[in-house]
Formats: sequence, structure tokens, C-alpha cells
Amino acid sequence: QVQLAESGGGLVQAGGSLRLSCAASGMISSFNVMGWYRQAPGKQRELVAKISSTGNTNVVDSVKGRFTISRDNAKNTVYLQMNSLKPEDAAVYYCAYGPAMIGRPSSWGQGTQVTVSS
Repeated sequence: QVQLAESGGGLVQAGGSLRLSCAASGMISSFNVMGWYRQAPGKQRELVAKISSTGNTNVVDSVKGRFTISRDNAKNTVYLQMNSLKPEDAAVYYCAYGPAMIGRPSSWGQGTQVTVSS
């Protein structure tokens, strides 16, 4: 079992920046994938970005050029730097952990709210 602890959400004006962090603990595999999903009210949870322990990334088109995912393997921590935020980026952001780049995550964080005012 892997536990995920997120931090960094909050309220920001459109065009502003936020940085999310997520630390994993527990039974962490040597190869793993950590990432961020988001869910806005009335919408399905969607992938934002993910990164493997070997550095492979998958970033959705809607945030490319604005969001950057990175990780510190020594700290089992993943980061999401969000720049040029738009009102449509507002959502609950969930950290996720899984064994592969494909398929569903096996563990989820509790979620952190990101609010973007226009």
C-alpha cells in the first residue's frame, strides 16, 4: 500500500502560478509512475500529467507549455508547476501512484483544491 500526501493548492488569479507537491510513502516499487489528475465539478476525473521513475512523461495537450511535471526520486515526491493558470484549470487536483505508464493508478491522494479567479 502506498500513501500519498499532497500540498500546494489554493486560490490564484488568472495568469498566476501554483506549485503542487505530493510525497509518497509505504510500499514503493523501484519503478513507478506518479502523476496528477484533476476533477472539476460535474466533470470526470482527467489526467493532467504523469512521470515515471525513469523520467518518461505524459502531459495532456491542454496544459502543455504551461504546466511542468517533475519528481525527486530520492524523496519519492512529484511536483506540478502550474503557470499561466486559467479559470478552466480550476479543479480538485489528485496525486496518483501506479506501477506503469498505462492503466489506472493504484493509489490516490486526498485531493487539493485549485481555484483560479478571473
